[in-house]
Amino acid sequence: MGQYINMLQRIFTFSSFAITALLLAACGGGISPANFPIPQETQDLIKAKGLKNSSPIFVRIFKKESELEVWKRRDDGRYALLKTYSICKWSGGLGPKLKQGDKQAPEGFYTVSARQMNPKSSYHLSFNLGYPNKLDKSYRRTGDFLMVHGDCRSAGCYAMTDVLIEEIYALAREAFVGGQSKFQVHAMPFRMTKRNMKKYAKGRWSKFWVDLKRGYDAFEMTAIPPKIDVCERRYLVNAAFSSKKTRFGAKEICPPYRTFVPEIVETARGPKIIQAFAGTPDYDRIISNLAAHTSRATSAPTSRHAVNSPLATRQSIALRNSIRVSR
Repeated sequence: MGQYINMLQRIFTFSSFAITALLLAACGGGISPANFPIPQETQDLIKAKGLKNSSPIFVRIFKKESELEVWKRRDDGRYALLKTYSICKWSGGLGPKLKQGDKQAPEGFYTVSARQMNPKSSYHLSFNLGYPNKLDKSYRRTGDFLMVHGDCRSAGCYAMTDVLIEEIYALAREAFVGGQSKFQVHAMPFRMTKRNMKKYAKGRWSKFWVDLKRGYDAFEMTAIPPKIDVCERRYLVNAAFSSKKTRFGAKEICPPYRTFVPEIVETARGPKIIQAFAGTPDYDRIISNLAAHTSRATSAPTSRHAVNSPLATRQSIALRNSIRVSR
């Protein structure tokens, strides 16, 4: 039954994109930018990395570096970096968006569904980040239509060149057609290295950035987009709640939880993510293998992901120490 429903959802998603493209083509006399194929060079790169055009995506944005990363899921369930794109323009400074009209680009953890894709954007093509999210709303932050879009001009958005947004849009479109229901976008102030965290430790938003870094570290270590929850007006990363209360407000006290490390196991139906906790038999093995998994998930080994590098060792120790019981 579940497979039948998933098939219907894929057909509906594909039909929606196809109908929109046909209507736009009829009006414009040719194929619309929203239906441009993934560039052949990028398709070749996808194939070379052992990925698929239709595999799910994950997006990270780094303000200070003006970079947008697109990752794609491998067959083993972990994600590999596909490409890093230059952001043409973003407005405001480092820190989250606070209110309508402040022309500040948002920071935080967001999700994008097919409904948030805009093939008829005034800025060539776009997708809505979903600001304000639950955390933003808990602080009464205001604003709407915060996008990643083209046209290389920004008033609170992340603006790409038209050529680059066409490619990013195509990658997202194909992921939706392939069955992905939504993808995460992690909008960060900067690459959250130890050096950068120290540099900005006395900034107004340092406490907020520590929360963001937990999500950054979780993905860096596992190459799996983390589970994000919001309570006590802060983000929780990879939290497993021990109570039966699974729905709670962003301002409510966090229910008792334990932080888990996601692990992928092979099943008859393919890779499946399980939750591993400190004290379980396989936990130490999982922690020791994370650096190797992350290294293989990237396009090429670097000092950030090198197997058995001092940094990877420190990350493993930090992650092991972070596993705790709350309340």
